[in-house]
Amino acid sequence: MDTVFKVFGPDHKIIVEAFDDPDVKNVTCYISRAKTGGIKGGLGLAEDTADAAISCQQVGPVTLSDNIAQGKAEGEVVFKKRTSLVFKKLQVVRFYDQKRHALVYLSYSDKVVEGSPKNALSAVPIMPWKE
Repeated sequence: MDTVFKVFGPDHKIIVEAFDDPDVKNVTCYISRAKTGGIKGGLGLAEDTADAAISCQQVGPVTLSDNIAQGKAEGEVVFKKRTSLVFKKLQVVRFYDQKRHALVYLSYSDKVVEGSPKNALSAVPIMPWKE
């Protein structure tokens, strides 16, 4: 989805991507993020903003690995995307809330913006799956 028209190079955009948690069967996350256009953006030299949103859903019967169920995979990175030429990345980290039987996904930019990182959160309650 284009957000700002640029005369030279591609327009600024909002990109929506989906990924499956590599270690949890049947959890899919969707991320929307800003993509800088213009000449620098077209050449891959622009730095994208730190703005992003995340939503994760159970899409079938969830199977947790033993490491996750036992809390040994706490804070594991499950998605990473470069958002500048060198230093900045958008990352998603998974946590398991054993007490509430839920997976929590935190998206954030690893470059500090005005004193604190921009971030977003999504939780997936692990429910029995009905066909």
